[in-house]
Amino acid sequence: MKVIHLDVNHPLLIEQFEALGFQNVEDYKSSKEEIRNKIQEFDGIIIRSRFSLDQAFLKKATNLKFIGRLGAGLENIDTAYAKSKGIFLASAPEGNRNAVGEHALGMLLALFNKLHTADQEVRSGIWNRENNRGLELEGKVVGIIGYGNTGKSFAKKLKGFDVAEAICYDIQGGVSDENARQVGILELQQRADVLSLHVPQTELTIGMINPDFINAFQKPFWLINTARGKCVQTTALVSALKSGKIMGAGLDVLEYEKSSFENMSSEARMPEAFQYLIDAKNVLLSPHVAGWTVESKIKLAQTVVDKVKAKFC
Repeated sequence: MKVIHLDVNHPLLIEQFEALGFQNVEDYKSSKEEIRNKIQEFDGIIIRSRFSLDQAFLKKATNLKFIGRLGAGLENIDTAYAKSKGIFLASAPEGNRNAVGEHALGMLLALFNKLHTADQEVRSGIWNRENNRGLELEGKVVGIIGYGNTGKSFAKKLKGFDVAEAICYDIQGGVSDENARQVGILELQQRADVLSLHVPQTELTIGMINPDFINAFQKPFWLINTARGKCVQTTALVSALKSGKIMGAGLDVLEYEKSSFENMSSEARMPEAFQYLIDAKNVLLSPHVAGWTVESKIKLAQTVVDKVKAKFC
């Protein structure tokens, strides 16, 4: 097997592939066009999100046997075409599920206790205890949309906080476990005090958090998004924050970030809605790092190695 690595990952990936007898080629700087012109030489591709592996690219990969993506989703790969060509797809949602679950919980607790703003105030010499009075997670109903690897991880971590109930909605049936009860979307919208997103980016989920969806909630609620930025319409979120329908938001991902996730938008001037999020005290932002821990870097690489090894060795 000759494998091209398009993103820098944990060295165990290359080390263990070498132990399997694979030939590793590291190319972290060539353009997509330059890679495409030589991709027919390779049996395997290892990528995170550097660029998309679309049909035009994959057509050139005439010897390709597998694609390993060190991440939870495969949205930067034309999976239908890849599967039609018998290309094995190995993503690694198991590798960062714990990291994402912890990050989502951390964002929620920080928002409830106003830790991000309280810290800034104290550093500025402001000692305002009453305005920084927090909320408790105990007794709240937490709704989870998308009950796969990261949704289940988040629900598991809620168990020690005595929430009233964790409820989940998923397009797949039968996903309930001891940590969350599966419900229809109407019950989730009627009961949830908190909504946490754990869905992949698909045609169904892009823009799913829109005005109609938000207004269907019976109570004002808190929003946590560690999934994909394009699942939330930012203008709708801002309107809901202004009206109080959404009481606060923890956003690890943004509608405006580049598809590679490595940079913010290249726009010279950010949209007005994003500027509102920057200025809002009830919004907590992080740069798409929920699944980006020291430990998950190892787990993601090991997961891909294990899947490729099980398939081909």
